[in-house]
Amino acid sequence: MMKMKKIAALASVGAIALGGFAACSSSGSSSADGKGKVYFLNWKPEQEQAFKAIAQEYSKAKGVDVKVVTAASGTYEQTLKSEISKSDAPTLFQINGPVGLASWNKYALDLTDTPLVKSLKDPNLALKGEDGKVYGTPAAVEGYGIIYNKAIMDKYFGLEGAKAKSMDEIEGFDKLKEVADDMQAKKAELGIDGVFASTSLASGEDWRWQTHLSNIPMYYEYKDAGVTDEKTVTFKYNENFKKLFDLYLTDSTVEKTLTPSKTVTDSMAEFAQGKAAMVQNGNWAWSQIKDVSGNVVKEENIKFLPMYTGVPGEEKQGLAVGTEAFMAVNKKASEADQKATLDFMNWLYTDDAGKKHVINDLGFIAPYSNYAEADTPKDPLAKEIATYISNKDLYAVPWVFTTYPSQKFKDDFGQALAQYASGNLDWPKVVSTFVDGWAAEKK
Repeated sequence: MMKMKKIAALASVGAIALGGFAACSSSGSSSADGKGKVYFLNWKPEQEQAFKAIAQEYSKAKGVDVKVVTAASGTYEQTLKSEISKSDAPTLFQINGPVGLASWNKYALDLTDTPLVKSLKDPNLALKGEDGKVYGTPAAVEGYGIIYNKAIMDKYFGLEGAKAKSMDEIEGFDKLKEVADDMQAKKAELGIDGVFASTSLASGEDWRWQTHLSNIPMYYEYKDAGVTDEKTVTFKYNENFKKLFDLYLTDSTVEKTLTPSKTVTDSMAEFAQGKAAMVQNGNWAWSQIKDVSGNVVKEENIKFLPMYTGVPGEEKQGLAVGTEAFMAVNKKASEADQKATLDFMNWLYTDDAGKKHVINDLGFIAPYSNYAEADTPKDPLAKEIATYISNKDLYAVPWVFTTYPSQKFKDDFGQALAQYASGNLDWPKVVSTFVDGWAAEKK
């Protein structure tokens, strides 16, 4: 979600807020004509409007009842727990990788032999259980990094005494910090409130840091150990995390003590309105930029930069690319509802009418064989992801956060980061929250 969130990715999961739901189309129990029905529980609020339109179009074309419910930000797991036990339970839901599957495997239908799973470009992208069967298929491949406004950066590069002359010179944390610090000192001259948009640390709004930013150091910790998961961790690269996190807090549009009240919407609005030169987020954020009232950022000026943390060799590091949002079908639903749900998934990804929505409205980079290079979404962030993926000189950082032990672990870490930003918690306590929370939740 995202969120992964977020994929990762995709994006982010997480305290029940049924009042925050948004439904579309009609609901109700099984259809009288035996066609079955679809109830999709969506976890990305920013895609709510697109899924509403998709559901309405499919219902009209196929005569099948489709309901979409969107959980409020940060509430997906609790919402799913509440909804799955109802008689009118979701038939299509999302799981965030191996940890999510461990929680929801008794509800996940075996998708191994479905046409959609068989058409995956990379079979390894499927979410498999310990039995080797597929229980989740990716909604999209996504990526995230530091989004920047090229127009503001070019204005800075043209200033006398600028610490760099182009983005090509920023290939690691040291240069990024040097440039950002200088830009912050010259923010009035650049017409910005700060280099980085505000660090959103309000409860449920902190997934960009407790999940997406922490993915970078944890990727390197796993890499050093030659593993893909760990029962216990040391947060070996916590100082690298701290470097970039501190930079976000210091060279910001707001005082760091205000960040525990800031939301992702606040942050994205600051970037869209030209108040900040950079913001950490993923390709899903395009709608959060273009639809903001007062948006001044032109499409051609929206670019990505890797999240540098000072790790040796990071000049070859690309964006964090992966998938977190795996689509699962409720095996406890009726056979008619299961079939209706599988038909809806196939239509969305393989029919020309559905495919159009995947590319243009959802902005998904779909990992299925019927998607060619020309089928990359046209939005600037998706194009940037595709460019980075095709750059053979850079390595992508995989989404290891799908192995994080629980939402509680991430929430506790996020709260510790908010306390640190407020000046109420020292860094060693933040590290111990991460390490101890991981061990406790992995049990």
